[in-house]
Amino acid sequence: MTVKILKVINSAFYSLPQKITSIQRALVYIGINTIKNLALSVAAIGALNPHNKAGFDTGLFLEHSLVVGVLSKKLAERMGVPLMQSSDYFVAGLLHDFGKIVFAEFMPYEFKLALEKSKTQQVDLHLAELEIMGINHAQAGRMLALKWELAENLANAIDLHHSVTRGDLLVDCVFAANQIAKKCRIGDAGNSVIEPFSEELVNVFGMSLDELVVSLGDMSIIKSEVQQFMQA
Repeated sequence: MTVKILKVINSAFYSLPQKITSIQRALVYIGINTIKNLALSVAAIGALNPHNKAGFDTGLFLEHSLVVGVLSKKLAERMGVPLMQSSDYFVAGLLHDFGKIVFAEFMPYEFKLALEKSKTQQVDLHLAELEIMGINHAQAGRMLALKWELAENLANAIDLHHSVTRGDLLVDCVFAANQIAKKCRIGDAGNSVIEPFSEELVNVFGMSLDELVVSLGDMSIIKSEVQQFMQA
């Protein structure tokens, strides 16, 4: 577990000034809460079942999740959030869709129907899930986060990452990062529908979704970093 946590910390996702060789040293840079959250995230990644009965591609899912984590952190830092706090944005982005893994494991047939409905009818997946299962992956993700005893702000970001109501910067960054990842087609979490920025969200970032994508530069670099991390 320690090796895997250090792998994340020393990846391009964090861009720390020097290589971290111990958890004790990592505490100085990112704090104990982030270490705890990363440990839970690493455990969650290890629990992904590529042979689930829903036919859900966990490899593409993980790629999407990592990209959203990276982008959430980048957006936070652009908004002036310091490193110690921006780590929460990475974790929230990484775990935002993990409710889907619960569905793939424990409600595979219903989840498969929701995936098919979203794809064929271009309906937001969380709405298809509500219609078919009476609960969506954001709600399931919040339950999972609370079971893991993640901080309330992380549980809220997971729960509200499809919400049209803006205001909390953590939620805003995860929402925006999710749309950017879908727009740039990096990874696939089973939902290709891009949700538009509200006027309020445009004001938060000072630009539209398209402008935000352009401002981030060459997205293939982030995609390459994520794929290298997954293969290491």
